[in-house]
Amino acid sequence: MRRFAVIGHRAMAQGKLPLNDMAGAAGRMDVLVRALMSSLLTSHGLRHDTEAVLHLMGGPGPARRIKFIGSELKGVHAEERAVAGQIAKVIKLPTPARGHWIERSSGIYDSGGDITHTLAEWSTSTVIALDADAPRLWAAEATLPSKSQAHSHASGRRGDFTVHGQDLAFVLSDDQPLPEAIKETVVSRSLGDVWLQGHMAVGVCHFLIDEGVELNLHQA
Repeated sequence: MRRFAVIGHRAMAQGKLPLNDMAGAAGRMDVLVRALMSSLLTSHGLRHDTEAVLHLMGGPGPARRIKFIGSELKGVHAEERAVAGQIAKVIKLPTPARGHWIERSSGIYDSGGDITHTLAEWSTSTVIALDADAPRLWAAEATLPSKSQAHSHASGRRGDFTVHGQDLAFVLSDDQPLPEAIKETVVSRSLGDVWLQGHMAVGVCHFLIDEGVELNLHQA
């Protein structure tokens, strides 16, 4: 399984989402939408072994999480405004209690809470915080395989997918850093010296997993 937690410290959590100003009045919701699309979409379909959780921390009201499960989603298209429209439908509604997930539409779930609640739910996953100052995500002697050997993949048909392989979870923040208390509980890894935009970082993670590149996941 591949999991992505994307934290938007200023992202709007409730109300009418301003689709014409997602970068401003919506608290950089555009950043979260692009990361969500990179998490779930391939060129011609959905990743059925992937889920993504958006953390909307900017109010008004309590922090909110929206979870998208690739194997259950329907009607999600590779167009930013359409994806933002799915989020807009959710945040019009009252925020559920922390830790209580409500299905809003096929594959889209809504809950209160923040990254601490998500990490508690991911207790069986290997959780990696992306941090440009940390050691590299790939092993020191890693090479690109001549044939793809994905670390995780899904088999089956809609409604009956089985996910095989490693359960890897990645945490991405916006321009504000993760709290040190969170970083101390997970594995921090880098994708290089350059601070990539969130959606590009997600794409690199997928590439490494798709190809089966040896990963550096052991704590020092």
